[in-house]
Amino acid sequence: MLEELRITGLGVIDDTTLKLTTGMNVITGETGAGKTMVVTGLGLLFGGRADAGRVRADPGRAVVEGRLRLRGTLADTVQTRITEAGAEVDDDGSVLLSRTVTIEGRSRAHVGGRSMPVAMLGEVGEQVLAVHGQSDQLRLLRPAEQRGALDRFAGPEHEKLLETYREAFGRWRQVVDDLADRRRNARARSQEADLLKLGLDEINRVDPQPGEDDELRTEVQRLEHAEGLRVAAATAAQALAGGVETADDTLDATQLLGTARRTLEAQSSVDPSLSDLAQRIEEAATLVGDVSAELSAYLSSLDADPARLEQIYERRAVLRGLTRKYADDVEGVIAWADNARSRLAALDTSDELLEELDKERQRLAAQVGELAVRLTTARAEAATRFSEAVSVELAGLAMPHARVEVAVLPRPAGKDDPTVTVDGAELGVGPDGADEVELRLRAHPGAPSLPLQKGASGGELSRVMLAIEVVFAGAGGPPTLVFDEVDAGVGGTAAVEIGRRLARLARTHQVLVVTHLPQVAAFADRHLVVAKDTGGAITTSGVRIVEETERARELARMLAGLPDSDLGIAHAEELLAVAAREKR
Repeated sequence: MLEELRITGLGVIDDTTLKLTTGMNVITGETGAGKTMVVTGLGLLFGGRADAGRVRADPGRAVVEGRLRLRGTLADTVQTRITEAGAEVDDDGSVLLSRTVTIEGRSRAHVGGRSMPVAMLGEVGEQVLAVHGQSDQLRLLRPAEQRGALDRFAGPEHEKLLETYREAFGRWRQVVDDLADRRRNARARSQEADLLKLGLDEINRVDPQPGEDDELRTEVQRLEHAEGLRVAAATAAQALAGGVETADDTLDATQLLGTARRTLEAQSSVDPSLSDLAQRIEEAATLVGDVSAELSAYLSSLDADPARLEQIYERRAVLRGLTRKYADDVEGVIAWADNARSRLAALDTSDELLEELDKERQRLAAQVGELAVRLTTARAEAATRFSEAVSVELAGLAMPHARVEVAVLPRPAGKDDPTVTVDGAELGVGPDGADEVELRLRAHPGAPSLPLQKGASGGELSRVMLAIEVVFAGAGGPPTLVFDEVDAGVGGTAAVEIGRRLARLARTHQVLVVTHLPQVAAFADRHLVVAKDTGGAITTSGVRIVEETERARELARMLAGLPDSDLGIAHAEELLAVAAREKR
């Protein structure tokens, strides 16, 4: 839940803090007092678009801060994402969020004390908060939004089916586009393929090997300096253990080490420590012998073969020819060849491949059609449940004879839109299936079923939309729900029913309601009032909690505009008593 919200420098609000609670929080106030700025502040805090025109000239920036405390699996999900982004969660499990917007339009966001992209606030907001307002009502009048809303209502299994369909649709469209491109551009593809084949043939004839140029460079150096290397190795071998050119009276390292070892061993009976030294000299002599043997092998391997040197020169020249055309080095040439082979496969326009792709297209089209039918069936089932649930809510909102119907209609195929054939019928399909969804209202028995925007008056539309929002919220979703004057155009008994339903939602959600109806405000667990202060040179607004007598006076003001009227206060107290009984 959102425990606290502080707003500074936004619209008419100079600096105010809202202490929120679980259950139902109601925000009321005179028209123009700044109730809308509270919702605007919430939008900013959770990644909404920043409007520099809302920022007060003094201090020249708007700041919205909030403390969020989550529980259960949602807390684990959100906290994990926050921690991965480098932010910190407080020891008590809460996290601080903030958003700053300057009068120049610059925006900054902080999560858990760390600077973050504004998109991070949006990610958190999608998980924890849903705002339902008059703009959302307009949004839900769009067919695409109605289809998306029905899909969300249908539940997680339906959403899995929709995701499976989208994956199959994507693969199908990819194969369709690939096949069309191969057929349409067959000549250009053939020309490119011929050029690639020429390059591959040249490289394959040379057959360069990884690291070959380095190996050849090393071998050239040995062959070009073979005589100097032979002299150096022979001299070292003679010094270590003699050799064919060593004079009879020349002492080598092996002989000298042998003399030293025998001398020490002869005296080891007098001083045993000399025996250890003699042993170490023997180990040194063994190592010298090994090196001497390796030097002999090295001398045997040295070859100043001019023919081999010429072969290497020619091979390196051929490799340089490849690196001039295809890459900077041999590894690059090999990589070019690998890429060319892959590209050749992509350029293939052979009849065999085209036939194979066409079969794959048909297979995927059948799969898309089958999944589209399953989606239609699932939507039709969800539409029945949704219609029943919303109609029940409408009965409690003083529209007992009204019924909301959800029409799941075949998607018309446009001129360039893809289609699939199912049971001999051609269906227009898109990324969301083969359906169009339309919400309709039948105002009373015998009345025609009309789209919402045509079949409902202003007051009816508000009640229908509230019923829809209540059904959506009851199906799950974020833990905090914000209702921004969704009760506009409603009064009387319907207003009481709206308050009752919002209070019912507040049993499982944190609910924030901006309202002008006292019948709704009476159901609040916490009542906050936005009030203007016109005492200074600039009008400002602040928010305060009202309780008991103050709360009754605020409801009296909302009822009749007379906060000090005894009759109005008595009516307000009666409203509070009714609401308290209803909430039990």
